[in-house]
Amino acid sequence: MYYDIFNGDADGIFSLHQYRLHNTVSSAYLLTGVKRDICLLRRLEDLNNCTLSVFDISLDSNRPSLLRLLQQDNKVTYFDHHFIGEPINSPALQAHIDTSPAICTSLIVNRVLHSQHGLWAICGAFGDNLHEPALRLAKVFHLGEQQIVLLRQLGELFNYNGYGSAIEDLLFNPQELYEAVKPYVDPFEYLENSPQVDILQTTYQADIALAMQEKEIGTKGQSRVYHLPDKPWAHRVVGVFSNLRAREQTAGSHAIITDNPDGTLQVSVRAPLEDQRHADTLCKLYPTGGGRAAAAGINRLPKEMLDHFLNTFFAFFPRQ
Repeated sequence: MYYDIFNGDADGIFSLHQYRLHNTVSSAYLLTGVKRDICLLRRLEDLNNCTLSVFDISLDSNRPSLLRLLQQDNKVTYFDHHFIGEPINSPALQAHIDTSPAICTSLIVNRVLHSQHGLWAICGAFGDNLHEPALRLAKVFHLGEQQIVLLRQLGELFNYNGYGSAIEDLLFNPQELYEAVKPYVDPFEYLENSPQVDILQTTYQADIALAMQEKEIGTKGQSRVYHLPDKPWAHRVVGVFSNLRAREQTAGSHAIITDNPDGTLQVSVRAPLEDQRHADTLCKLYPTGGGRAAAAGINRLPKEMLDHFLNTFFAFFPRQ
């Protein structure tokens, strides 16, 4: 039995899509969730003698479950770009993990597959706010300006759809989006026939308009902090809003605070685009924090720790 486990954002979806275009199977059980639902392997801990392919979820966050699965005669292929922690040495694990700041899981899969389905990797890179690597790969495929705009739109809209405190916040279940692109080798053909993209674009425009009305709650130099309410639009838009603000001021770090339904705070951090380091190190100082060097977050920060976080955030990054 095959199992495909993937993050619910653009990078997770397009990583899996590339891989399955190359490594076809008659059927696979799909497991995904909202972008921050990363401990997906714990739902599969009882599996035996299965083949698992994992995309864009932290190995370190899934370590206990992964070790158990490996001990139960499962074979696992793992693609990721988040913090790995101590590597796992097992003949049953094939790991393709690169934590460099200018890489995402879609680009890792593209590298392993020698750019056989690289147009989808461009979408994944744009979705992860890696515009320069996306544009470099676009040159390899000799894409025109309008083609690049379309792939960027696809990546950013799929990434936008992955954010929410629960699946109910999303416009589409990420599994539904993967199933929508699955028949297509060419992303431009998908775009010509996709009802999902029009729906995502319309709602995205409304959500980002609301987010752009929010003022900074704190600034230091070029670094900024914003606070969004506990509203479905805010949970949906937080990722693309973080990326947009980061591209506005590339020398500054950015933090977006969003109220959770349970009274805690969700935090999205972007390191300066000119020095994409340390976002994960900062967030791991707090419970439920993690991510990667360029972009990281805290799932549930107690409100009483907000002042401490803000002080640490503004003192943390070497370039402000």
